[in-house]
Amino acid sequence: MAPRTADTSAETILHAASTLLAEEGPSALTVRRIAAAAGGSTMNVYSRFGGKDGVLDALYVEGFTWLGDAMRRVRTTSDPLADLTRCGRAYRSFALAHPTHYELMFDRYVPGYEPSPDAKAAAIRALSMLADRVRKAMDADQLRHGDPMATATVIWAAQHGPVSLELKSAGPPDTNWEGVHRVLTQAIINGLA
Repeated sequence: MAPRTADTSAETILHAASTLLAEEGPSALTVRRIAAAAGGSTMNVYSRFGGKDGVLDALYVEGFTWLGDAMRRVRTTSDPLADLTRCGRAYRSFALAHPTHYELMFDRYVPGYEPSPDAKAAAIRALSMLADRVRKAMDADQLRHGDPMATATVIWAAQHGPVSLELKSAGPPDTNWEGVHRVLTQAIINGLA
């Protein structure tokens, strides 16, 4: 059987939807607008994604896949706590590089959109990857023993706070968000150690 090739039409639709979302906001996200921006028909959007929510689900999954990949690329070393710190930096880098995906993933940016169970599973996979890193730190007696998924959720939540504030430009204009993120990440990891 020949290897399956990428669906460039689907990629074009997702890119068009992401661009509309970034440039014009959620109100611009209609099947008709997505199709026009992708240079295709509404039928093309419906046949590939089933409609607007299917496009949003695909962007949601894509975002969590990219986030998981960013953290997975963090090299595993003999210092699991340092690895977790670098995963935190990867989380921030992902969010800054993909703010539209990040808002869709975490901020309920599109009114009325509820991720499907399959889309939510993509989020859990990304968090599970972080939980695997936490488990390594627990196994090395560098973090308090407990439920790795619960501890990973605490770390994930700590990453989300400063990143969300940074993306929304909250706080004084001269805020050193990288520094805020670094200090909070270290405080959370030290507190869990």
